[in-house]
Amino acid sequence: MPVKTYWLEHAWLGTHVEPGVALEVGADGRIGALRTGVETPPPGAEVLRGLTVPGLANAHSHAFHRALRSLVQVGSGTFWTWREFMYQVAQNLTPETYFALARAVYAEMALAGITNVGEFHYVHHARGGAPYADPNAMGEALIEAAAAAGIRITLLDTAYLSSGFGEAPNPHQLRFSDGTADAWAERVSALKPRGHALIGAAIHSVRAVPADQLATVARWAQERQAPLHVHLSEQTAENEACQAAHGRTPTQLLADHGVLGPRTTGVHNTHLTDGDIALLGGTTTGTCMCPTTERDLADGIGPAGRLQHAGSPLSLGSDSHAVIDLLEEARAMELDERLRSRTRGHWTANALLTAATADGHAALGLADAGRLEAGALADFTTIALDSVRTAGPLPRLGAETAVFAATASDVRHTVVGGRHIVRDGAHTLVPDVPSALAESIAALRG
Repeated sequence: MPVKTYWLEHAWLGTHVEPGVALEVGADGRIGALRTGVETPPPGAEVLRGLTVPGLANAHSHAFHRALRSLVQVGSGTFWTWREFMYQVAQNLTPETYFALARAVYAEMALAGITNVGEFHYVHHARGGAPYADPNAMGEALIEAAAAAGIRITLLDTAYLSSGFGEAPNPHQLRFSDGTADAWAERVSALKPRGHALIGAAIHSVRAVPADQLATVARWAQERQAPLHVHLSEQTAENEACQAAHGRTPTQLLADHGVLGPRTTGVHNTHLTDGDIALLGGTTTGTCMCPTTERDLADGIGPAGRLQHAGSPLSLGSDSHAVIDLLEEARAMELDERLRSRTRGHWTANALLTAATADGHAALGLADAGRLEAGALADFTTIALDSVRTAGPLPRLGAETAVFAATASDVRHTVVGGRHIVRDGAHTLVPDVPSALAESIAALRG
């Protein structure tokens, strides 16, 4: 790809909004140069009007949960009744249907300005638990779906071995289980990274991986310097069961088995003790907040502010895809904290955008993404400043406008590796994303 120049009407550079920025993308898909004070577009430059920010990182996704949208809003219930609907959808997935659904979901993410997704992937096998001819057929389908939608993926291949603290998997969970952590490690070792894809690891939860096998997963990730994610203390029932089984909190159990550390991210981290927060912060274990899912499932509000203050970097995810909107996730983290504390201003707009960009990419193993600077991956997205939601504020308040007023519908452009994936609000690779979503979800109804 030859050198390409983009002219950014306004650009968020991490600390402030700069008008008139020329950004050059090299043949390697990285930012080669960035010049400020460029008042008019250079000849031949592609013009991006609005506010351009680094590509958003969706640090926690279960792509197939997108098929649950609205279905699980009928009636009432809890996380555990919601899970029964999730199992029904999971049972109907095949490599072919999962590719079609994930391609559409990742295209929806691109339309929302997301350039990188952390896919917490645990549907590994055929119905009944028999491996496919290619044991990684489902993971490969997700990797190919991301490529077809034009975004990056960190496949967080998930160990899921138990229905709860040593109990055998239930019939729904047989598709998820490799039997042992050693068998999981053997299977996942056959997955290979490629240009748009990294391979990471995940522990589904302390209830789903027996304590004596946690270290196997942690060691696999450590040996490869790969990201390691884990659902942590999402439900009080899980905390209580862990105390009953092991006499300690899930966080302490993970610490005792070497799971915590700077490449590890705890997802949700909702119901924590003071000791848990100190452990996570002291080991610089990350925290991925998923506010739209946490409120949808009535999980509770996690102590994000205290965790960050203790030393835990924050990232954001759309998790069950009740909505796919990282700007809403960032806004919700602040607004939820306001509701709990009855005070305002826990994070600046710059800090919230950092969680949605640089710190999210770092949690997914991409330290060279999430910044508009020379040498970084040329992944960025442009948010309209003239929509009914964003019109009016001064452009220098673009970060505040993006976080506290804009939605995914205001994304106009998404560029990944210098390649225009969304142009003027239309996906360039998936011509009709709504139809792709409708058709792939209908195929799962059986």
